[in-house]
Amino acid sequence: MNKLISFRSTFRKLRRCLWLLAVLQSLSLFAQTGNERVLGDQYFNSGEYEKAIEVYDKVMDRDPFSVYNNYFKSLLALKRYDDAEKLARKMSKRMPTHLSYVADMGYVYQLSGDLSKAEETYQKALKALQPDQGQVLILANAYVMRQDWTHAIDVYESGKKMLKGVYSFNFELAEVYYQKGDSQKMIDEYLNAVAENPMNQQNVLNILQARVGYDPESGRSELLRQSLLRRIQREPAQTVFSEMLIWLFVQQKDFESATAQAKALDKRLKEDGVRLMSIASMAAANQQYDVAIRDYQYVIEKGVDGPNYVQARMELLDVSNKKLTASNTYTKEDLLLLEKEYVTTLTELGKNARTVSLMRGLAHLRAFYLDQTDTAISNLDEALLVPNVSRQLQADCKLELGDILLFTGNVWDSDLLYAQVDKDFKNDPLGQEAKFRSARLDYFRGDFLWAQAQLDVLKSATSQLIANDALYLSLLISDNIGYDSTFDALNLYAKADLLKYRNKNKEALVVLDSLLLLYPDHSLIDETWFKKAEIMDVLRNWSDEDSLYAQVVAMGEESVLADDALFRRAELQETKLMNKEKAMELYQQLLTQFPGSLYTVEARKRFRALRGDILN
Repeated sequence: MNKLISFRSTFRKLRRCLWLLAVLQSLSLFAQTGNERVLGDQYFNSGEYEKAIEVYDKVMDRDPFSVYNNYFKSLLALKRYDDAEKLARKMSKRMPTHLSYVADMGYVYQLSGDLSKAEETYQKALKALQPDQGQVLILANAYVMRQDWTHAIDVYESGKKMLKGVYSFNFELAEVYYQKGDSQKMIDEYLNAVAENPMNQQNVLNILQARVGYDPESGRSELLRQSLLRRIQREPAQTVFSEMLIWLFVQQKDFESATAQAKALDKRLKEDGVRLMSIASMAAANQQYDVAIRDYQYVIEKGVDGPNYVQARMELLDVSNKKLTASNTYTKEDLLLLEKEYVTTLTELGKNARTVSLMRGLAHLRAFYLDQTDTAISNLDEALLVPNVSRQLQADCKLELGDILLFTGNVWDSDLLYAQVDKDFKNDPLGQEAKFRSARLDYFRGDFLWAQAQLDVLKSATSQLIANDALYLSLLISDNIGYDSTFDALNLYAKADLLKYRNKNKEALVVLDSLLLLYPDHSLIDETWFKKAEIMDVLRNWSDEDSLYAQVVAMGEESVLADDALFRRAELQETKLMNKEKAMELYQQLLTQFPGSLYTVEARKRFRALRGDILN
């Protein structure tokens, strides 16, 4: 009995040893295979295909799937077509449902010049397809990897028929058509994906934003527009295509067309005007104020009980304000009429947390355009006492009050308000805006080094607008503080800049003329001419404004403001001097002389519009 127990114990130990030995051998073999595969890949990547083949041949029986692709490519690289065909056939027998190996055989025949046998093999793979999404994707990918778009399309189309109602391969087909350069069919497949499942809309829009492009010269946006119109006519119940057309118009900044489409949807679906509110906001941001005004008026006309009525009333006033003041062609009567609209609206809606932004807008109008600074300050003091106002809106009012106090010459209190907002909103765009205004105030006061230190921090601000403004003012200081150690010229320029801000334009011109007289060779000359031109615009002396911009343009690359001046001059000729031919000439000059300018896109658009081109 003891002998039997001893034998069994010995047998179990022996079995464990044999199992451990087998495991160790397997691990050793696995490690060896891995090392050999790495060596083969090194040979393959360096173009030493013969050596790669020798290594892959050893690994093939042990781990065929890890080395097949590079093994196959190595054989093709050396034009060993028979061996490549045998390798693909061997893998096909091992994995008969993996039809990419059949496609590989067809590719071998194609490379060897036997095109009829190649096509016969491709068709064999196609006929062997089963209604299996994974199998379709694997076979199609074999063709996609070789940029064989025709056979990839055949596979996807065949798969679509077999898997009808299950999976349509719309996105895969669209990608192939995109790579092939067939924009119309690419668009059709993306729209098919949306028609099949409206939940695909946002995904498709994200892709189209990158794929279609909105350069009118490409024609793809026009193809998309026409395709969407056809879908709307063919499938009027599918509102998703109308929504996509609105999106397209917005991308093209064609807010007129977007508005027309949105109104049609709004009436059809008996909506509350929310689409128009969105379009109006974007139109206003792109200075298309007339479109924005009509959109807000449309929402207002839906009645006082509408959920967007109050917001539309306030936004309408804000846009009307921007339109009037941006044109610089307003009269005193226009300003007084706008003020009356503010008062009437505030009377109707009441002075509350929701309408504080209106109170701020009215204060700005009164201070900077109607010379009613005391009333404006009282308006903002009252706004800051309104209960339940958000911290952000309170901070906006403080910044506005700081600007008005600076306008009146009360620099100390202005600085305190900027500092409060900066402290309360650290690392927030509002705080960064406050910091910029504080730095600008230091610049006005002649504390250039401290101003520049703050501005350099703001170059990486969250808001691109703040970052750009900070960069410009920082460069103005750095480019000119080293020119003369006394900073006298820069002090004069900053003084004139402050006078312009305070709407003391004639005094500002006197200071700028003094700078030109005292420092005729200073690096600030082009900035001085440019600043004078801006003042002439405010004074509506457009002839002198044009001449001053022309002087800056004449400096060419010696002035960083040359392209700015050229664009401003072209815009002046187009909108105020009404000289269409001269404006076209100047826009074309900008495109030729400054092809890398930030203004080139807008200049090209305006040139084409003046020429009479139809812009999509």
